[in-house]
Amino acid sequence: MTISITLPARARAQLTADGVRVDRGGRTVLAGVDMTVSPGSRWGVVGENGRGKSTLLHVLDGTLPPDAGTVHRVGTLGTAAQEMSVADGATVGRAVDAELAQVRAALAAFEASTRWLAEGRPDAADRYAGALAAAEALDAWDADRRVDLALDALGAVTDRDRRLDELSVGQRYRVRLACLLGARHDFLLLDEPTNHLDAAGLDFLTAKLREHPGGVVVVSHDRALLADVATTILDLDPSRDGRPRVYGGGLAGFQAGRIAERDRWEEEYERQRTTHTRLTRDLSQAQNRLVTGWRPDKGTGKHQRATRAPALVRSVHRRRDELERNAVTAPPPPARFTMPAMPARPGVRLLVADGVVVAGRLDREVTLSLESGARLVVTGPNGAGKSTLLAVLAGGLPPTAGTVTRARNARVGLLAQEESRTDRRPARDVFATHVARLAGTGVGAELSLTGLGLLPSADLGRPVGDLSMGQQRRLALAMVLATRPHVLLLDEPTNHLSIALVDELTEALRVTDAAVVLATHDRQLRRDVAGWPRLDLPATAH
Repeated sequence: MTISITLPARARAQLTADGVRVDRGGRTVLAGVDMTVSPGSRWGVVGENGRGKSTLLHVLDGTLPPDAGTVHRVGTLGTAAQEMSVADGATVGRAVDAELAQVRAALAAFEASTRWLAEGRPDAADRYAGALAAAEALDAWDADRRVDLALDALGAVTDRDRRLDELSVGQRYRVRLACLLGARHDFLLLDEPTNHLDAAGLDFLTAKLREHPGGVVVVSHDRALLADVATTILDLDPSRDGRPRVYGGGLAGFQAGRIAERDRWEEEYERQRTTHTRLTRDLSQAQNRLVTGWRPDKGTGKHQRATRAPALVRSVHRRRDELERNAVTAPPPPARFTMPAMPARPGVRLLVADGVVVAGRLDREVTLSLESGARLVVTGPNGAGKSTLLAVLAGGLPPTAGTVTRARNARVGLLAQEESRTDRRPARDVFATHVARLAGTGVGAELSLTGLGLLPSADLGRPVGDLSMGQQRRLALAMVLATRPHVLLLDEPTNHLSIALVDELTEALRVTDAAVVLATHDRQLRRDVAGWPRLDLPATAH
């Protein structure tokens, strides 16, 4: 029996996209995407939420055919999408086996060829040589050790008998990421891979991506990861000609290039407006000459006295029509996040936690007190209890020991780490219902999604379940802010959000009157709030 094994292409590997366009729901999600991913190249894909970043990864790995353009693949691919479905009864071990299927097949073929060689079967030597070469190409004997190393380094569950449906979203994502890193595919396509990693996991992932001999395409909001890993940036945000832009020089090259591109766009648009105004004036003057029958003064040569107005009118018309056919659209003003004013109650202890413990999830006693304007960063490895602490402070989880006291009428808002929605109602209706409910409780929440700068008008009528995870995250943030909380609890707030919005949100958090408690592994965000008080939680013992 011959076992079919797909071997990595290594130096021959190539992943190219040429003129890719994707349409969904009557709108164009991607257009004009060109990229060539070679061994050793590391692409970062950036853009505002809803620009089609995740869609692009699905096109590259072949799970979504483009409506136009082509994708050419030579080599093996491993993909980590943002969302991960779990089959009934699936375990960590099955996830490892699925990602190492080619390794398992190669080792089985090698064992079979070894038996045939011992039995002296015909062609056994050739079969053995082929099986050995395949196993060596896959580095098959070391594959499980590589996965185990990655599972441990990423803080993932190492027990291969554990069911995946018993694990959190973050735990499942770390298991899959470890499998991909251990499989040594020619290409890694990763969608927001840092969302569920702690500091140790981030360092491990960064090192593995930098040393990966194949190609890497990573969709990420994580500015530190892009700065440390990406050699090329694909920007899906609007440009002068509507096509994505490619920038060399990593994140720094993108940031400088993006500014220069925007400046050129604005300058070209202003030049075109000036030219259009001048041509319109010239046309008006020529038409006036045509109407008044203007002629040069007598004494001028006969051929010079014949009016040139009709020809001038036609010439100016042609030039203006040509200009309008090649019109440069006005650069769309970047959406700006506007933080609503938060209420302040000076001198009032808004929230007090005294000796709070949650058995098995937050073993260290936590005591803290928050007043208006207070700032706190909660840090610690995965499993230390950061999300648990925020849930207790928000009142959604009772502590096993200790107490949480809130001031009278103090509002506490929590942005949870993951809030996937399947609601089929339009985003504007979901938000409007939420605001109306708040108004009924006496919260003056006259806010709009467009006013907050979180969702553009074009997306307000879309069902929430059809929005990207980043857009859903923006909606969740808007709903928390609509409560006008005195205390704002943010659990990994940069997850799924665009780089621009993260910067704007960070600046807003610095100046808001609300008390802010921030749990984050985002390295750049932690640098940006380095002056805030910190609460370090140790790993919970199990």
